[in-house]
Amino acid sequence: MSKNIGFIGLGNMGGRMTGCIVRAGQAVLGYDAKTENIAAAGATPADSAAAVMAGADVVLLSLPDSRVVEAVVYGDSGILAAAREGQVVIDLSTSAPDSTRAIAADFAARGVRFLDAGISGGAAAAEKGQLTLMVGGDADALASVDDVLGYFASNIFHIGESGAGHTTKLLNNFLNAVALSATAEVMVAAKKAGLDLATVLDVFNKSSGVNFATINRFPKIITGDYLKGV
Repeated sequence: MSKNIGFIGLGNMGGRMTGCIVRAGQAVLGYDAKTENIAAAGATPADSAAAVMAGADVVLLSLPDSRVVEAVVYGDSGILAAAREGQVVIDLSTSAPDSTRAIAADFAARGVRFLDAGISGGAAAAEKGQLTLMVGGDADALASVDDVLGYFASNIFHIGESGAGHTTKLLNNFLNAVALSATAEVMVAAKKAGLDLATVLDVFNKSSGVNFATINRFPKIITGDYLKGV
């Protein structure tokens, strides 16, 4: 059965994920506080977040944090009030697990299944449709929307119950931050020692010091293209 897809939050990540869905030939009903983001992603504009909820079977959220998610869910023209039984809502935001579980319970009371889907891979992977998702919530609900998620994700893991996906996302972010910080310190030391940084990175990437930062970030950062390296 075909699904009507809605997307709320079409910024740096959400816009790219929406673009993947649209390029696959699927229409997306979209809403963003910046209306220009809707057109840029190729979505059909909705007047409000509630209008997206009213017009879609599967609704995806890509918002900055739990505070914004809660405002979209519970605020004026919020999506909870517009929810109807049988819908699936997927929160792709970086959200607090406790907030996620509370929201999931409120949607469940209305017959709506809520999945928390932490994402990893950044804008480059989102553009290519190669994100990794770590999903918490009902396994059957995830199975019912894996085709939608497959438009922009190449790896989808069911982690466990509600909140487990966002918990795993936070843990991944912590580990990534540690590796990034440590790599930055090492690269500064290498520069002070007069070493060729490109060669040092080649060594690390063939050795036990290899990590996401050495492969994907610092090859760009050392050439001065910092924004593309983060």
